[in-house]
Amino acid sequence: MSLLSTVDRTTLIQVVRTMFPHASCPDGPYERTADEVIAAAEQSPRSLAQLCQGLADLNVLRDVPFAELDPQTALTVLRGVQDTPFFGVILGTAVVKFYDDHEVWELLGYEGASFGQGGYLNRGFDDLDWLPNPAVEFEEGAA
Repeated sequence: MSLLSTVDRTTLIQVVRTMFPHASCPDGPYERTADEVIAAAEQSPRSLAQLCQGLADLNVLRDVPFAELDPQTALTVLRGVQDTPFFGVILGTAVVKFYDDHEVWELLGYEGASFGQGGYLNRGFDDLDWLPNPAVEFEEGAA
């Protein structure tokens, strides 16, 4: 059971979605990341207070609650608080948790650690199909 309200959790989920916007990403990774941020904050009274106050503040900075803002306005609001301890409480946990979620790995095409499979040299280091081929030019005698 969390000390945060359902509204706070919903706001936090939207904060995480705004911080890490991936249009095709389902709700699950964002929800799990928010829950991890809450659990981490609950380990420190100061972090929990900063999180609770920051979420409350986000909901009164505009005419509508943060979770109802359009993505561009939400991003503008977050940029306005990015140097606050509140933002740091979220970012410190969220960046690791979100991108360590296997559902996100699958979405982004990350196959996980390669060491146990012989490394990347002969197994997919160049299999990115979403990047253009670089124009590689070599100068004669440059070494």
